[in-house]
Amino acid sequence: MALTGRTALLAALAALLVGVFAPSWTGILAVNVPIVLACLCDFTLAAPVRRLAFVRSPDTAVRLGESVDTTLTVTNPSGRPLRAVLRDAWPPSTGAEASEDGSSRHRLTVASGERRRVVTHLRPTRRGDHQAARVTVRSYGPLGLLCRQGGHQVPGTLRALPPFDSRKHLPSKLARLREMDGRTSVLTRGEGTEFDSLRTYVPGDDTRSIDWRATARQSSVAVRTWRPERDRRILLVLDSGRTSAGRVGDAPRLDAAMDAALLLATLASRAGDRVDLLAYDRRVRALVQGKTANDVLPAMVNAMAGVAPELVETDARGLVSTVLRTAPRHALVVLLTSLEAAPVEEGLLPVLGQLTQRHNVLVASVADPHIARMAAGRGTPDAVYDAAAAAQAKDERRHTADQLRRHGVSVVDALPDALAPELADAYLALKASGKL
Repeated sequence: MALTGRTALLAALAALLVGVFAPSWTGILAVNVPIVLACLCDFTLAAPVRRLAFVRSPDTAVRLGESVDTTLTVTNPSGRPLRAVLRDAWPPSTGAEASEDGSSRHRLTVASGERRRVVTHLRPTRRGDHQAARVTVRSYGPLGLLCRQGGHQVPGTLRALPPFDSRKHLPSKLARLREMDGRTSVLTRGEGTEFDSLRTYVPGDDTRSIDWRATARQSSVAVRTWRPERDRRILLVLDSGRTSAGRVGDAPRLDAAMDAALLLATLASRAGDRVDLLAYDRRVRALVQGKTANDVLPAMVNAMAGVAPELVETDARGLVSTVLRTAPRHALVVLLTSLEAAPVEEGLLPVLGQLTQRHNVLVASVADPHIARMAAGRGTPDAVYDAAAAAQAKDERRHTADQLRRHGVSVVDALPDALAPELADAYLALKASGKL
């Protein structure tokens, strides 16, 4: 039960009339009794809230930053018409309250025995699963003086998927892949380790590629052509521990790492390689294995949606042992983690040899753009001090990267917007050189 603004206004006018014309108990009773009776009558004629039935549209998914509509069907089984304001409550991170039209609140009228649909517009601002909170209904009588109010739990889930902003780089990387594979006309073919075909020698070809046996069987000199090996295995490892929670720009490091992983997964699957995903901190947070080229990207996007940074130190030994169990044969292990000195020197380096003995290892890390801006600062004592601190931080990252390289690890250290294309370039370089 709840009073409306109309009731309060009516009571204020009644108090004014009593104070001017009949300032007595008799005047108070003469004015307030009809108001109370009208409120009770209005309450009685309002449709009951508890008997309403609700059906929500199936769970849906949307990329972060995009909009989606969720539908709620309201059925009125009572014998009285429903005049109500309905609030379909969702967490603030779904953007339900951010629209100008107040899209989570709906005015509706449902005749007896009929049903109506209400649509709530959602635009999530945070990745992951968002649960519908509660459906609250205020049912008004014909006079609008007193209303019935109640709530219903109507389960619903909205999954906000990673946005995959780096998709814009995919055409250029695929073009480079086609050049390496010999499917476009270029002056130089990419060198690989898998035999492709024979063709006639042209000036400028590497003489080491001449096939003397084939040349002996024909009247012209034949050279071998190569293409990058296919059906290689790529294991993408997301470090979801403490360091992944640090914000770079407007998002956590983990989100930038996910974006880079999605671009690399798409590129590698187009190249004919098999791609798996592992998210780990102290236990496995997500695992995608054995998917086909057409299914790997949707599977990874769905798996990443529920992965959030955990405020715990990553167990490097557990991570390495999990990687070795997940990829028992030779593979390219792409570890997306931080280049902070302490976690790498105390956690990763002591167990890195176990990985490099069996796999090619590539470490990708997200650099902080704020440090880059600090390093360029000049003009004031504070700016110079900030620049010196930024230079020291960059030297520490460079030293950590050099330590990893001495262990045979390839390192990609880039700003959030550049990490995805640079990681893709590193993969293409490995593939072109036959190291994958």
